[in-house]
Amino acid sequence: MHDGDVVVIGGGYAGVRVAKRLDATARVTLVDRKDVFFHRIAALRAGVRPEWSVTPFIPYDRLLRGGRVVRGKAVSIDTAERQVVLATGERLPYDVAVIATGADYPEPARFTGTTTEEAVKSFAGHQSAVAGAEHVLVVGGGPSGVELSAEIRLARPDARVTLAHSGPALLHSTGSARAGRKALAWLEAHDVEVRLDSFMSPGNDFGTYRDARGNVIAADLSFWATGTTPNTLWLRLGGHRDWLNPAGHVKVDRMLRVEGFPNVFAVGDVNDATELKITPAALAQADLAAFNIRSYLQSPGRHRKEPRLYRPVHRTPLIVPFGPADGITLLPVPGGENAVLGSRTAVLAKSKTLMTPYMRRQLGYTAT
Repeated sequence: MHDGDVVVIGGGYAGVRVAKRLDATARVTLVDRKDVFFHRIAALRAGVRPEWSVTPFIPYDRLLRGGRVVRGKAVSIDTAERQVVLATGERLPYDVAVIATGADYPEPARFTGTTTEEAVKSFAGHQSAVAGAEHVLVVGGGPSGVELSAEIRLARPDARVTLAHSGPALLHSTGSARAGRKALAWLEAHDVEVRLDSFMSPGNDFGTYRDARGNVIAADLSFWATGTTPNTLWLRLGGHRDWLNPAGHVKVDRMLRVEGFPNVFAVGDVNDATELKITPAALAQADLAAFNIRSYLQSPGRHRKEPRLYRPVHRTPLIVPFGPADGITLLPVPGGENAVLGSRTAVLAKSKTLMTPYMRRQLGYTAT
């Protein structure tokens, strides 16, 4: 028995999770502009190593048993008519709409274009550039910047690699000084030049970069791992500017609903529920939203389940790979600083496979 029509806009981690959770109880339509799921966790390695070029791409065709996947671009949500409007003019009726359009990441962790072929070509371009570079500059010392620097160093042991970070310590956003020290020690032991308190901007001459003190770095290739931008421009252009906070995230209540609209939810990187924009937080939101959507769709009665409230995730396990055979794992400890585990845990949980087998199973495929 299916209780209603659910349109999920966006096929990233949160969107796929919500769609799969609701597939058995609702008529689910997943809308995404891409022709495949993009496993972004594997993208940094794919941007450096040719043998990983196709790994991040997993077809959607086995995700849903009762629902469907529509390739298209949503341009607005007609709340009066309860329809999601696509760029083609097609209108998808909904009882519940879910905004899961995620965020835009800097390259190489970006799906360039709309087809697998276009994205693979982009990866090939990055791989070629890394292979031919004499000096690679990575800007940003968060988890992505540290991971990318390690991948570049291992792929190009003969090249000069510099990591510039505007903060006083690597991984400082994690709140773990020990993790930052371990990352710094690994990078310096592998001859990566690390510059802290170094806010970078493009220099006056091509291939040059300048920090806040006026120091100039010349590099023939650069990657900027300095944050993400929520994919909500389409909502702004579609007449829903009031749904967004100043940073562009969708404002949601404790049940992950858009304020004032009990049948429109927003999950993952796109909303303002938490500042911690990592995959575990997105999946946790997706699970809670799916529960609340089922509660909303059920007919009122004595057995109707009450919706659950979302508690923002401030601390969660975090794994930062240093290539396929090393890394660190941060585990939250109640009342204290995160525990930092050694490489064995990181390798088994993420570094070696970058969670590709797990995501393939989520999409209905075998692990290999």
